[in-house]
Amino acid sequence: MSTTKPHISRPQSQAADASLSTGLVKHEATLPSFTIAGAIVKTPDVVTTLQSRQNSAKAVESTRAIWQAAVAADRSLRAQSNPTVSGVKQALHVMFAGSPDTLADFGLTPRKPHVVTPAVKVAAAAKAKATRAARHTMGTKQKAEIKGALDGVNLVVTAQAPAPSASPTPTPTAPAAGSGGTAPTVSSK
Repeated sequence: MSTTKPHISRPQSQAADASLSTGLVKHEATLPSFTIAGAIVKTPDVVTTLQSRQNSAKAVESTRAIWQAAVAADRSLRAQSNPTVSGVKQALHVMFAGSPDTLADFGLTPRKPHVVTPAVKVAAAAKAKATRAARHTMGTKQKAEIKGALDGVNLVVTAQAPAPSASPTPTPTAPAAGSGGTAPTVSSK
């Protein structure tokens, strides 16, 4: 039956080494030496080994902090300089587009031309035509062909008549005799 040891973090390991070292220094008189793997190891030597482990762990922490700061500085510098470097690369691609040997001197490769197959072109044209038909869109020439129409000199405006209501509407009465007016006529077109 095998058992697995739980993972011990670096701070836990450092605390364990410090406690072990403190205990060995405190009880050095009663524990003068240890027999480990057939060899005799004195207590001060074990304390020295534990101290070197603690020093190494502290160095790792400080080195890690320095490394993290260096990585952050590198990322910041790259973010600031990316537009410049990208612009230079684009300019070189434009200036030396026909000269792959010169581009290679800068570590660049010529851009590959974008090739669209005839089948893709046909499919795109069919899709565009279907979209125009679905949206009822027109081009500039089609729009130019559409003209408004005038009826002689008078502009004819048609409006939709209001829907009939449930109550009957009164009919207009004829003008009284002698008023000299004419009754208005209603025209529907």
